[in-house]
Amino acid sequence: MLEEYRIVGRRASEIAVSVERAVGAGELAPGQALPPMRELAARLEVNPNTVAAAYRTLRERGVIETAGRRGSRVRLRPAGTVRGSLRVEAPPGVRDLGEGNPDPALLPSLDGALAAAARAYAKRPGMYGEASVDPELEALVRAALDDDGVPAGPVAIASGSLDAIERVLVAHLKPGDAVAVEDPGWGALLDLVPALGLRPVPIALDDEGPLPDEVERALNAGARALVVTDRAQNPTGAAIGAARAEELRCVLAGHRGVLLIEDDHGHAIVDLPLHPLAGATDRWAFVRSVAKAYGPDLRVAALTGDAVTVDRVLGRQQLGPGWVSRLLQRAVAHLLATGAVDSDEVARAYGERRDALVQALTERGVEAHGRSGMNVWVPVSDETGAVARLLNAGWAVAPGARFRVAAPQGIRLTVSPLTAADIAPLADAVAAAAEPPRPMSYG
Repeated sequence: MLEEYRIVGRRASEIAVSVERAVGAGELAPGQALPPMRELAARLEVNPNTVAAAYRTLRERGVIETAGRRGSRVRLRPAGTVRGSLRVEAPPGVRDLGEGNPDPALLPSLDGALAAAARAYAKRPGMYGEASVDPELEALVRAALDDDGVPAGPVAIASGSLDAIERVLVAHLKPGDAVAVEDPGWGALLDLVPALGLRPVPIALDDEGPLPDEVERALNAGARALVVTDRAQNPTGAAIGAARAEELRCVLAGHRGVLLIEDDHGHAIVDLPLHPLAGATDRWAFVRSVAKAYGPDLRVAALTGDAVTVDRVLGRQQLGPGWVSRLLQRAVAHLLATGAVDSDEVARAYGERRDALVQALTERGVEAHGRSGMNVWVPVSDETGAVARLLNAGWAVAPGARFRVAAPQGIRLTVSPLTAADIAPLADAVAAAAEPPRPMSYG
């Protein structure tokens, strides 16, 4: 407890180390309040600005969080604790529906693309000082974005969607700022936001995406950024339709200063049209990854946005990795140019499995969501019990805790590994697992 641990130090770095050491040792518990800055400064006989600097360092490291007049507290969950660790290992003989991976059979071969990139490299090796974005890939990406109605803007390349989103957030926000996030939503993003010292503000959604009233509430409460998924939302499969997009654009039009980030990771694996929100605010970014359609290990995502945002992302990238391997960029350009992925066929394959599972669950009286993409979300009253019962029945699924902030409990099932023969037995198992356990009778 705080009364049992004495924060020490004369310099900001020493004070920060003292607090961080106590948190790591469990002497300062998650959620525990730290003393007000002036009080601690008087106790340590230092300038209040020194304590303020220490607290700022701790926020940036994700050790503490600050909520206005309520002061500073130890974060409820350390920044290094990822939601991905809340997984269920599938023992031998158990089917794994929890990892969220695409079906390897639907991914294109990379042999030709990598060989083409190697041949191009042999003729002109990549060197320092060259453009960070491969010109062919940039042209292909921009043309596809134009076809989908995404506003004009420069293109940058990042190492996956999460890398792109992180770079955009850091380009505009500072520790302590609030970010509106979907709930349930992508677990990695829900970990990233507090790890950057930002405050996640959960917004509820339905099958059509974020609820406009929820977005309005979060923005009125001071959220400086909004992150939304256009299609194949993880974990619910939500997809923003035309009517919902118009409602959300109207809300955003009243908050032009908000940073809007759109994640279209479902591109090329869904057959629903894109209804972008980009341009509704002055600062925006639109991110499109190749992970689900072409392979997660390619680690390539394109982003566009307003000129200021993209310029900041590229400038900061130059001070870090410099660029995403142009060899990989050329390989992805080859895949796009040659039509290596039949998007209609991939969308049909995932859609048939997803729709069949949702229908089978509905027939068994189980609520299920999965409008697009490769996941089905099933609300349950006891997700720990449901996960355990499914594991015992031979199915490993993802617990909803990986994806929730304040949303009700649920489980996520990825349909990628399923065959038609799997649907009925899986639906039976989920229906049995989703029921609350019956009370024991001792009569």
